[in-house]
Amino acid sequence: MSGQEDARFEERLRELLTEDAETVRPAPAPYPAIRRRGLAERRRRVAAVGAALVTMAAVPAGAYALAGAGGDRSADTAAPKPSVSAPRTPAADPAPAGPGRPATPGQLVDGITFEQAADGLTKCLKAERTTLGGHRDLLGAPEDYRIVLAMPKTGDSNSPGDGLYVVGVRERQTDSRVICTLEDGVASGINVSSSDANGPDVGKVVPDINGGKLYRQSVLDDGAWKLPFRWGAIGTAEPSVAEVTVSYGGGPAVPAALDHGWFVATGTLDRQVTLAPRVRGYDEAGTLVYDSDTDKTYQRQL
Repeated sequence: MSGQEDARFEERLRELLTEDAETVRPAPAPYPAIRRRGLAERRRRVAAVGAALVTMAAVPAGAYALAGAGGDRSADTAAPKPSVSAPRTPAADPAPAGPGRPATPGQLVDGITFEQAADGLTKCLKAERTTLGGHRDLLGAPEDYRIVLAMPKTGDSNSPGDGLYVVGVRERQTDSRVICTLEDGVASGINVSSSDANGPDVGKVVPDINGGKLYRQSVLDDGAWKLPFRWGAIGTAEPSVAEVTVSYGGGPAVPAALDHGWFVATGTLDRQVTLAPRVRGYDEAGTLVYDSDTDKTYQRQL
C-alpha cells in the first residue's frame, strides 16, 4: 500500500472511531426527573413516619404491657397503670353518734328540727352526767336514746323562760325515758321516769305518771295559764293496741303517734282547764281497751 493510500485509510479510521464514540457516549442524566422522583420518595417516607407517630399517640399509655410476667410477648390485660398518680380523696369522717329519729315527722312540733332536738338531748344528758358524779353512767349516752317528742315550752311562774322540751326513750329499755328542759339553748333540767313507777295492775295503755310536766303549767298559776298553750301527752301502749287518742280541754280527740311501744300526742290549748287530758286506746277491731276516765291510777284532777 502506497503512502497516499495509508493516509486516506488512517483518516477514514479516525472518522469511524469518532462516529462510534458519539454512538456509545451516554446520554446526559435526566436531572429534573431524578429530582422529582427523589422528592416523591421523601414525601412518601415522611408520610409513613407521620402515620406511625399518629398510631403510637392513639394508644393510651399503660393500657397494655408487651411482655407478660414470663417474659413472652403476650398482651398483659391487667388494670392500666396511670403515668401520673391521681390525688387521693381523704376518707370521710364517721358521722358522730346520736339519738334515733321519731317514727313520724309530727312528733317534731312547730318547726323544731331533728338536729335541734338531738342537740338539746345531748346537752341535757351531758349536764346531768356532770351533776350525777359517780352515777353519771346511769342515764347512758345520746346514742342510747330515740327522740319521740320535741315541742315548745311555755314559761310559767315556776320556770319563767320559754324554751324547749325534748323527750327521749331508751332504745334498749323502751319503758324508760327522759324529759329534757332547755331554755335559751341551755339545759335547765331533766325528768326521768320508768315502768318501775307504775302500779301492779296497769292496762294496755299507760299514760306517763310524770307526763303532767308536758300538759300543765305551774300550780302557782292555776287559773291564770299563759294561752295559747302547747301541750303534749306521752305513755306506753301494748302491741295489741292499734290506736290511741287524746282529748284535752273539751276539744276533739287527737290521734296519737305510735312509736315502738310509746304513744305521743300534742295539741294547743286555748282555755283554762282543771282536768288532765283524756286518753283512750283501741284494738284492731276498734274496741275500746283503755279509758283514762276509768283508770283508778290516773290522776284526772290537775
